[in-house]
Amino acid sequence: MTEVDLSLLQIRRLHSGELPPLPLLLLADPSLEVIQQYLPVSDVYMAEISNEVVGVYVLMSVRSTPAAIEIKNIAVKEGFQGKGIGKRLLEDACNRAKEQGFSKIVIGTADTSVMQLHLYQKVGFVVKERLKNFFIDNYKEPVLENGRQAKDLIMLEKRL
Repeated sequence: MTEVDLSLLQIRRLHSGELPPLPLLLLADPSLEVIQQYLPVSDVYMAEISNEVVGVYVLMSVRSTPAAIEIKNIAVKEGFQGKGIGKRLLEDACNRAKEQGFSKIVIGTADTSVMQLHLYQKVGFVVKERLKNFFIDNYKEPVLENGRQAKDLIMLEKRL
């Protein structure tokens, strides 16, 4: 098991012209097509330890609610999961959103994402909506997680 020194963790915005870490993004969203739809209108932030990318998150403004921003994708590299990096990414996203003048941050996850739902609620997100059959209607291939097929999208929000 990899020992992680969180004091070495640096979170930075993806530089112009720098390629996003697609293998990491695909951990959280298995559809390259879906990722490619939101990346051009989003900001990507990467977590690094000693120049190794160990995590990523993507922020996108919510067009229908100008005061809100959404975490479209958040992922931690396998081998680094369960060590506090995901929590740090969420905290960083909330801080950046607040600094940018947003009053609410939202995040969605599959009904099968038990660990993610627990983490999001632990850092102050509350469940606001359940979009029935989202993964069945919007993904060509079944999304499998924790031995089950993801069906519904659970939307959570946090006031900043």
